[in-house]
Amino acid sequence: MDREVRSLLVVDSSASHIFFMGTMLRKLDYNVRTAMNADDALRAMAHAVPALVLTDTALPDKSGIVMLKEMRQSPQLRTIPVIVHSSENDPGVRQACLSAGCTDFYRKPTDFSLLYSAIQAATESVPRKNIRIETLLKVEVRNRAGETRQERVSALSEGGCYVCSSAPEPVHTVLTLTLTVNSREIMVSGAVQYSSTMIGGQHKEPGMGIKFTSIRPEDRVFLRDYIKDQIANDIRYRTLTS
Repeated sequence: MDREVRSLLVVDSSASHIFFMGTMLRKLDYNVRTAMNADDALRAMAHAVPALVLTDTALPDKSGIVMLKEMRQSPQLRTIPVIVHSSENDPGVRQACLSAGCTDFYRKPTDFSLLYSAIQAATESVPRKNIRIETLLKVEVRNRAGETRQERVSALSEGGCYVCSSAPEPVHTVLTLTLTVNSREIMVSGAVQYSSTMIGGQHKEPGMGIKFTSIRPEDRVFLRDYIKDQIANDIRYRTLTS
């Protein structure tokens, strides 16, 4: 099941924060544009309307709140969801942003998984609850008849995965998976949500999207930490090679 790639605009006066957010969001399959002040952001939106704006309030010359008010007065921009990720500590800032029409408000620093959930809720009719990353893991797949085969996982979240397979199972099929993650074996039960025999699309090769229906709490936490570590490692790598 392919999803449209969303275009997001990140507005912040901090180059390091823009780099961090841009790297995170691109790794999660968003197209990301950036601006370091409100006027540049408004010009960028006039050229191409994003699916969502993520902005700080403390911007040079014109604050994020003023930008938000101008957006809400524009016929072209008034419906764009705006999530404020503020560096300001004034308790009145949150209420000012909500009154100006922001979709959601967070104060820095914020757990990225919360921002991801808010972005998903604001841009998707069926939002994902968990962060998903591209990966390459070994997995043993066992069906109800007890037949097993070795496959690969190319996408992973704490709630499910995509198993690459030349012979994917039909939708609603219940399977037992044993994933090998950093030398740890994790056994889960899962149901096939979608199945494709076509080459191409979002996952680039045939396979099946599986939603975990049974997973031990400690294994879910392990997967969550693994995903966060993979994202953090990618950011460190990009920082060292940029």
